Amino acid sequence: MRTIVFDVDDTLYDQQQPFRNAMTKIFPNVATEDMHELYLRFRHHSDETFPKVLANEWSLDFMRFFRMNETLKDLNYPGISQEEGKIFQQVYEEELDNITMHPEVTKLLDTLQEKEIPMGIITNGPTDHQFKKVKQLNLEKWVPSQNIIISQSTGFQKPEKEIFDLACNQFCMEPEHTLYVGDSYDNDIVGARNGGWHSLWFNHRSRELPSCQPASHLAEVTCFTELCPTVEKLFNL
Repeated sequence: MRTIVFDVDDTLYDQQQPFRNAMTKIFPNVATEDMHELYLRFRHHSDETFPKVLANEWSLDFMRFFRMNETLKDLNYPGISQEEGKIFQQVYEEELDNITMHPEVTKLLDTLQEKEIPMGIITNGPTDHQFKKVKQLNLEKWVPSQNIIISQSTGFQKPEKEIFDLACNQFCMEPEHTLYVGDSYDNDIVGARNGGWHSLWFNHRSRELPSCQPASHLAEVTCFTELCPTVEKLFNL
């Protein structure tokens, strides 16, 4: 391995915490024990519906309402109005303004920078929304701005091969020597395979391996403390 590229959401920081905080504030009747499954459904509906925004079939506001409404209904909670969806999104974004990078991720990025390993970012989502996270996490301390790709600005999204090809050209990286690190099997691991990259599955939410579309990955880690030693081993650092 010579280069490494990261996902952002729930890879470089714990995305479930701001979601939990917003849910508790706006939907106080939601049971604590349902939060984890609600978060997974929320991510599922995000991934499933954002292509409609890219294709100009849905507005971003409607997509955000739809994913929250469907998330609640999936666990037999009552549906919500679009106004309630808008209020949740506002509070969720306020919570995202407080995200911090996990200390083990900071340790990993510092190590890679010290060893002069080129780094990049590919993240799905709206450009402005994702770039706020990049700024909040101070990612440009380690990753040059030209090595940060946000899907909406490209017209492609993970797991499409095109966004990985674009990254290779933009980052001056070779697929066969590049490792992609992400938490979503469908987007990150399958996407890396589509682009001819190697991958590390950061499965800290203990998701089951999908049987319908298996894709090989060099390693799987299940907690933040495993990230740094695993990457160091793959890069022989």
